[in-house]
Amino acid sequence: MAGPVADPPARGGPQHIPRPPSARPGPAAPWSHLDDADRRVDVARLRAAFAAVDPPVRSVREGSVRRGSAVLAPIYEHDGEAFVVLTRRSARLRVHSGEVSFPGGGQEPGEDLADTARREAWEEVALDPASVELIGELDHLSTITSDSFIVPYVGLLPGRPQLVASPAEVEAVLHVPLAELLDPEVYREERWDLFGAERSIFFFELYGDTVWGATAAMLRQLLGLATGTVGRGDLRHL
Repeated sequence: MAGPVADPPARGGPQHIPRPPSARPGPAAPWSHLDDADRRVDVARLRAAFAAVDPPVRSVREGSVRRGSAVLAPIYEHDGEAFVVLTRRSARLRVHSGEVSFPGGGQEPGEDLADTARREAWEEVALDPASVELIGELDHLSTITSDSFIVPYVGLLPGRPQLVASPAEVEAVLHVPLAELLDPEVYREERWDLFGAERSIFFFELYGDTVWGATAAMLRQLLGLATGTVGRGDLRHL
């Protein structure tokens, strides 16, 4: 005899969100007005979008600091569907523990930032650097509280990679369909009063995880550039 039907898994995860009491809802997803076909993004569409887009907007801190950081957004197709690789950071880490992010980290002396992104992906999830085809960059990030800057690279993979999480840094490797991220019900924007100004904070509510902060801002621009709904200069991270 069949048992009771289980409730569907809830969206969102245990990530700590330091939401101020004054937070209020923001606008809908930039791509919410598109029909299903126009929201479909595959590797070919992503490649074409980055071939046509303007150069990335640089951080105001570039040139004034000696060491930057880089992250990699690895994307591949499997069974006709495009996926992006994300990581859930180890709960043992001192900074941003448990948060969902792209593989990435700080630049080594004399290292090109594109090589930083590939090296960090190798160290965190054993992604072969030779398998990554870099097709472009998102706008570069800086934050009010940091003297550094981050360059986000978009890389294509030849297929679904066999990845192994480095337990010192990564609790889990996430393979997230772009179609899920482009579901308007998954995306959420809030308006927070921070540092004396109203700012946009972005969220993607996955099954078991919440992507927010810098990673959500980068995902928003990545998907927006691919669908023609977000342009350069509209990363809008702190």
